[in-house]
Amino acid sequence: MWHWQQKLVNEQNQSGEFFGRSEQELIEFLNVANNWHTNIKLDYKIGKSLLFLDVLLTNNNGILETSVYHKPAAEPYVVPFVSDHPRHVFGNITQTALARAVRYSSAFKAFQNEQRYIELMLLYNG
Repeated sequence: MWHWQQKLVNEQNQSGEFFGRSEQELIEFLNVANNWHTNIKLDYKIGKSLLFLDVLLTNNNGILETSVYHKPAAEPYVVPFVSDHPRHVFGNITQTALARAVRYSSAFKAFQNEQRYIELMLLYNG
């Protein structure tokens, strides 16, 4: 990935622009970049929100807000409590989910929404 990223940065440095001047130039640039490697595909989105890993970044009238992002296709599964795993695993699941909620939530309301999601996920998994 590092080599691929360096190639991308070098092309930007040669043109003196970050991504060009128009949406069409951005699309053309991404089409070229998507042919560099079969396993790496870039997509673009123009809007008020951006997904990055498991964080949702939102521009709310100039104020950057963050929250935990869950892929729509991903089921809220964790190791069921009735499974034969060591007991500390279940505490770690809850602790990790809550730590991520605290780190990624820029507003208390976003934290509360994630807390509710965690509670439902744990109830769903027994």
